[in-house]
Amino acid sequence: MATVTATNTLIIGGGIVGATLALKLAQQQQQVTLIDARPKLSEAQWQDKLAQRDARVFALSIASIELLKQVGAWQLISQSGRKADYTQMQVWQQDGKGELKFGDEELPQLLGSMVEPFVIEHALYQRMQHESVAPYLTVISGHKVTELDWFGAQQGYQVRLDSGDTYRAKLLIGADGRGSMVRQQASIQLDTLDYKQIAICCAINTEQPHQATARQLMLPTGTLALLPLADITDDDKAHPQHWQSVVWSLPSNRALELLDLVKEGDVETLRYELAAASQYALGDIKQIESIASFPLTAQQAKHYVKDNLVLIGDAAHGVHPLAGQGLNLGMLDVSALVEVLMTDYQRSGGRSWGELATLRQYERNRRPHNSVMMHSFSIMNGLFAGDFAALRPVQQIRSEGMYRVGKIKPLMRFFTQKASGL
Repeated sequence: MATVTATNTLIIGGGIVGATLALKLAQQQQQVTLIDARPKLSEAQWQDKLAQRDARVFALSIASIELLKQVGAWQLISQSGRKADYTQMQVWQQDGKGELKFGDEELPQLLGSMVEPFVIEHALYQRMQHESVAPYLTVISGHKVTELDWFGAQQGYQVRLDSGDTYRAKLLIGADGRGSMVRQQASIQLDTLDYKQIAICCAINTEQPHQATARQLMLPTGTLALLPLADITDDDKAHPQHWQSVVWSLPSNRALELLDLVKEGDVETLRYELAAASQYALGDIKQIESIASFPLTAQQAKHYVKDNLVLIGDAAHGVHPLAGQGLNLGMLDVSALVEVLMTDYQRSGGRSWGELATLRQYERNRRPHNSVMMHSFSIMNGLFAGDFAALRPVQQIRSEGMYRVGKIKPLMRFFTQKASGL
């Protein structure tokens, strides 16, 4: 028989952003229910997934790492050894002078860490079982939301699952990704950009070590990122720092040509083309694994909030992967939302939770910042890839600009600080 369960906060979407928010609120002793459409994994299933190298990797900023520390997940990630810290970042272009180098070679300091998605998720779901948060946090796995109904500002939302069970909450949070059902059901429209590019992702083993450096080459066809990966096998650890995650942005037709060859069993052409495109920055590519792809688009919800409802992470915004900031923006959403919710809750003596005025504070904090980031990445992509970027005057201005900026140390330190999310 279907049941109706009441809770203060209902989060739909159990990915990294949704799970981090659930933990953060539970730490504040707020009753939270997290609904994840994916089935619950046993520890053995987690270990099977973690035994595989994932070509996808998140470039976690210092601010994101700090948030993961606060919820107790970073400690588990560190213990697992499945992270690749980076202390330098190098950005250069194929057809011009000048390069940008972030980080101090003489006194290396952590700029961020590359971590595979499943490693982060495993740590978060382990933390959900801790006695300090378990009494406040309920996780519903393996069930999808079928209905959303709003019953007014005083009562909030009622949510029905495919199991027939129903949940009521004063505050509904959509953390359910770019195709957010919560956003669609709330009739919140999107601003979208289609770059007409496809990103090819893979894991590669290079002839030379990456030396804790994240690299990004700006090509006329799009960006090529080489991001350090953790060493997971005994052979990796005997020859450390040779595995990297690749995100190669290409015009859609060219990307599809290469992907079709891979489907036909010809991986060598991709390996050769990728090594050549990277200008052999780390020598030849010895191995290539886990080839995948995704179309490149950007989007921004026209509104992040409505009565009793708020969007976070990819449900609210999605950016070009050019600077690897997508997840970091979502983690900043989490910190900002928790701060405004708890500030008003404490000021009201525990009577106010998720009021529209509170949610609008979050929107004013995050939406302009995310919008600037989205359009900045779009402009940067346009300056290096496409017909406009191929114009000779644009090439000259771009080349001179990179050269001059790279010489101004205070400006480079400012950019480094912004990238850290602090």
